[in-house]
Amino acid sequence: MKLIIKFFPEITIKSRQVRKRFVAQLKGNLKKVLAAIDPQARVNGNWDSLEVNLGSDPALQQQCIERLRNTPGIAHFFAVQEYPLGTVDELVELCVANLGDQVQGKTFAVRCKRVGTHPFSSQDVAIKVGSALNRRCGAAGVSLKQPEVEVHVEIRDQKIYLIQARHEGMGGFPLGTMEPVLSLLSGGFDSTVASYQMLQRGLLPHFVFFNLGGRAHELGVRQVAHYLWERYATSHRLRFVSVPFEGVVAEILQNVENSQMGVVLKRMMLRAADRVAYRLGIDALVTGEAIAQVASQTLPNLSVIDQVAERFVVRPLITTSKLDIIDIARRIGTLEFSSSMPEYCGVISVGPAIRTTVPRVEAAEGSFNFEVLSQAVENAAYSECSELGEMMEEGSPVEIVEQALTGQIVLDIRHPDEQEARPLQLDGIEVQPVPFYTLNSRFPDLDPSRAYLLYCEKGVMSQLHAQYLLDEGYGNVRVLRVKR
Repeated sequence: MKLIIKFFPEITIKSRQVRKRFVAQLKGNLKKVLAAIDPQARVNGNWDSLEVNLGSDPALQQQCIERLRNTPGIAHFFAVQEYPLGTVDELVELCVANLGDQVQGKTFAVRCKRVGTHPFSSQDVAIKVGSALNRRCGAAGVSLKQPEVEVHVEIRDQKIYLIQARHEGMGGFPLGTMEPVLSLLSGGFDSTVASYQMLQRGLLPHFVFFNLGGRAHELGVRQVAHYLWERYATSHRLRFVSVPFEGVVAEILQNVENSQMGVVLKRMMLRAADRVAYRLGIDALVTGEAIAQVASQTLPNLSVIDQVAERFVVRPLITTSKLDIIDIARRIGTLEFSSSMPEYCGVISVGPAIRTTVPRVEAAEGSFNFEVLSQAVENAAYSECSELGEMMEEGSPVEIVEQALTGQIVLDIRHPDEQEARPLQLDGIEVQPVPFYTLNSRFPDLDPSRAYLLYCEKGVMSQLHAQYLLDEGYGNVRVLRVKR
């Protein structure tokens, strides 16, 4: 299979030098992510587009297409058939044979694009191909302005590309073309979408997580961070930093005035994030705050919060409505994660001030023991997003097995799309589809006398969820790893 990659339009208007750098970065990213799926994948081209040649395995082809759809820097791409250029009449016959099914019973228009010198124009090709398709393929007619189907033909020098399908990309700039940022990730809708928007713009968001809710909270946020990396950024390393913030919250509850607690907590987070960013060599922080969404996010309060940050604070969602944020979360696949994530910041906000001032907040912080904050940053745990599924505490009780036994039930916790695309079938073993985002709520209703094996393809989600269930007191759960 051959794919033609079209760049995000903003790449094409860059200066020649910058455009070459961006295209080279995208080319390198694609080589890395596609080779991990299909060793036969090849990436060529440079200025106007990239060509991707895949192996013959249909399953691997679909995985590569899905990866391209989620790779920053791509506007869209075409699945094409390539032929040597002959005469226009030969081109017409190729189009009738290969594209005729697309127009049957529908109105259509032919769009032809040429690169190179030829004895015919793009309009000549469009007219002749359109006439033949209309007469010979059962089309409902030609409609140049509002066709039901657009038939695309591309001619590059002495090659013809007949476009079989168009796939939309995520746009943006290639990862690695911009500087890294440190994203404050809570696992909720806002911080997750803000992190995605950094990825889409070509920035690498390393994640810092302030643990306010114990191990279960951290396991949930690990899932989100790993998902964002695995779906959109496997071409690069992303770091995940977990800062134990329970002591900071306790100090605030004991020593800070109620109305100032929310703002003080955010200031403590920015102070800690600043120190983490310094250690990682990062110059900007990212948060998911939006104007007036909660009391601490008014303009006066945000201004006070920013006073403690030595680095630029990026707020990509600053004017975005909650409904729009949720729509983006649904589109990028993080809705289920965030829907089940508790909002821990809200538990300490009691009668919050909506127009605080620096003197009031500094007075409220006067009784705060900053050694607690320093200790939290000192105890931060640094790990790679690619390893989050393996970063369990030493001595983790999660048992991993490679074979299911008679009487055990396998819970397939993959996303329904993955379950449908690659069904799990085990001889003599009961397999129940229970998507990961419903597992924690459904597991208590399962028969407690049975043994359950959690399955996902890479073992990351299954291990995280098994750890959570074990921590909740369920001893009848293990992880199944099957070589497929």
